[in-house]
Amino acid sequence: MSDEKNVKLTDAEWKVMTVLWEQSPRTMMEITNALKDETGWTKYTVMSFLKRMEEKGALHYEEGQKAKLYYPDLKREEASLQEAEEFLNKVFHGKIGLMLNAMVQQKALSKQEISELYKILEEENGKDDRH
Repeated sequence: MSDEKNVKLTDAEWKVMTVLWEQSPRTMMEITNALKDETGWTKYTVMSFLKRMEEKGALHYEEGQKAKLYYPDLKREEASLQEAEEFLNKVFHGKIGLMLNAMVQQKALSKQEISELYKILEEENGKDDRH
């Protein structure tokens, strides 16, 4: 498995990883069935994604009794953080203050979300004081 992989996922690969993060291991057919209603993908499409994602280091498989069993190698938290950092750099030149200001100005944050941000910042500020 990995520590701090830098694996860029496409939108389609996010769908596959989400299925594996929810439950793993899964077979290719289990993944296909989990995504069928949302995507309409055939097993051949899913098979192509799985092969490409294995080459990227996002997942691996082990031989099961009847079928390969797929496991995620990339943690959801790692992938989410990478995606957030990429977005922040692309849209707001890496400045979180610009992003938050834009969200507040557009009323994109609810009072509850603003309260949660205050709580996170206060907790983080408290950690700095203890070190």
